[in-house]
Amino acid sequence: MLYWILLALAIAAEIIGTLSMKWSNVSNNNAGYIFMLVMIAFSYILLSFSVKRIALGVAYAMWEGTGILFITLFSVLLFDESISPLKITGLTMLVVGIAFIKSGTSAKKVRKPQTARGGNHAAV
Repeated sequence: MLYWILLALAIAAEIIGTLSMKWSNVSNNNAGYIFMLVMIAFSYILLSFSVKRIALGVAYAMWEGTGILFITLFSVLLFDESISPLKITGLTMLVVGIAFIKSGTSAKKVRKPQTARGGNHAAV
């Protein structure tokens, strides 16, 4: 559960960092760029911790896909960017794709330790 919380925090940091980049552009405030760098770096650090127990493909798909979804929605709400039916379709497909990746990933199999000879054979 901890690793999913770390992934959620990584997603939130990515969203906040990316939105602060846009905010810096529209407000002519360069402090937002520094904040963006800190948040994006923090996001990558949290993502790297989360992949210790979450499959890399699942974590990255959720991190990037959920980030794209929320960044698009917040940019429409906060910055009056447009959203078209084609964008809505794309975002819907993105969510479906993330769900497929998540549901198609099985639990990690535990490997047996190998002997010094490079195999699982008993010594003679």
